[in-house]
Amino acid sequence: MDKELRFAVLGGGSWATAIVKMLTENLQKITWYMRNEDAIAHIRKQRHNPNYLSSVEFDTSQLVLTADIDEAVKNNTILIFAIPSVFLESELKKLTVSLEGKIIFSAIKGIVPETGLIVGEHFHEIYNIPFENIGVITGPCHAEEVALERLSYLTIACADKTNAVKVANSLKSDYIKTKISDDIIGTEYAAMLKNIYAIAAGIYHGLGYGDNFQSVLMSNSIREMKRYIKRVHKMKRNINNSAYLGDLLVTGYSTFSRNRMFGNMIGKGYTVKSAMMEMSMVAEGYYATKSAYELKTNFKSKVRTPIIDAVYDVLYLGKNAKHTFAALTNKID
Repeated sequence: MDKELRFAVLGGGSWATAIVKMLTENLQKITWYMRNEDAIAHIRKQRHNPNYLSSVEFDTSQLVLTADIDEAVKNNTILIFAIPSVFLESELKKLTVSLEGKIIFSAIKGIVPETGLIVGEHFHEIYNIPFENIGVITGPCHAEEVALERLSYLTIACADKTNAVKVANSLKSDYIKTKISDDIIGTEYAAMLKNIYAIAAGIYHGLGYGDNFQSVLMSNSIREMKRYIKRVHKMKRNINNSAYLGDLLVTGYSTFSRNRMFGNMIGKGYTVKSAMMEMSMVAEGYYATKSAYELKTNFKSKVRTPIIDAVYDVLYLGKNAKHTFAALTNKID
């Protein structure tokens, strides 16, 4: 491993915890930033995150734990952000040191609400980070299965192949296989959109629809995703690859999926507010739904997105889930 590579993971949730675990397989030191100082104290003493993936035990001699985001950024070259998109900008505003020259990888599956941009575009537009220094880490991969060391696959996307390889090599292990991609925009939009489709899958499950229909929903979701991403960023890509279809399937079907869980609660009759209050983790798809819906209204040519539209109608317009999703069954095949 290149001795000049210094990694920092920013975020204290389950995915940040999983990424730190993966990096400890290959690196001697990892800086780990989280704003929760109590959690940091607990990790130092008990060697595990008290709030997420508590079964993962860390060798704390490998960790530089800090609640100072300036320290994490200043002392490292590769920054992996795993902060929920809704909180990203408020965390970045704490910075007093420059991001210039840093290599930034997003492990965030959402849109930054302040700008309506995916994370890579946000760093490029707002912080002037060149695209060759921006990358994306996508699945299909659930943090909970990383904790269990079950075989998982990651796609590392970056315009600069060298940077992609550096991160891929730092994350891979006996139970993590990695591959690289140059479709930074497409993979990041796919990671955002699949959370919306997982909410739809959860709503249908909560309403009592079975596996037969779920398969039809997933088939339509990948086609809708393809239409949407093609309108955003047209390039040659195979939508059936694991970074797109694979990530969609695991998020749409897995019991670990917080977005599917959120949708399931909506389907069972929870209000949006009550479902969000009951969940201890952020369902990125809730925020992504509004951003994806509003973004597509600005496309020069229309794109057909009946599934996104239905989820938006229920979450943001307060329409009845049972009636809205029954109507949706006549718009997909």
